[in-house]
Amino acid sequence: MAIEKVKEYFKKFGMENRIQEFDVSSATVELAAKALNCEPCRIAKTLSFMVNDSPILIVMAGDAKIDNPKFKAKFKTKAKMLTAEEALALIGHAVGGICPFAVNEGVIIYLDQSLQRFHTVFPACGSNNSAIELTIQELEQYSNYLEWIDVCKDYLKS
Repeated sequence: MAIEKVKEYFKKFGMENRIQEFDVSSATVELAAKALNCEPCRIAKTLSFMVNDSPILIVMAGDAKIDNPKFKAKFKTKAKMLTAEEALALIGHAVGGICPFAVNEGVIIYLDQSLQRFHTVFPACGSNNSAIELTIQELEQYSNYLEWIDVCKDYLKS
């Protein structure tokens, strides 16, 4: 199960005990915010796309949406999200638990600027009922991201 892979990943850093597991679903931004008792914007949602035959992940704030013109300008293609089946096979996590940790080899991870207004955020941990609170610096350190990008809209900028 993917959460076990994420726990093993964080165990290397002595952080596996920071993973929170809930008795309720945290599969959507709204459900995760309710489970964590935090603002939905602080949920670090991770969306999966196919770009030039390669799977990518974009981690963004819970209140952000993909801006199609910005996406196309950055990646030179239309935003095409992976299906649930493709996400599980290509990323290694099921929809509702997709996160930038312990992903399959070859997955490229990007962090969106919409996250930079927060001190800490809550990404999932491989299951539809888990999360971890990380500072932005920790998210950078543990996500093995390629770069910060600006492909989102509709979020409150600070």
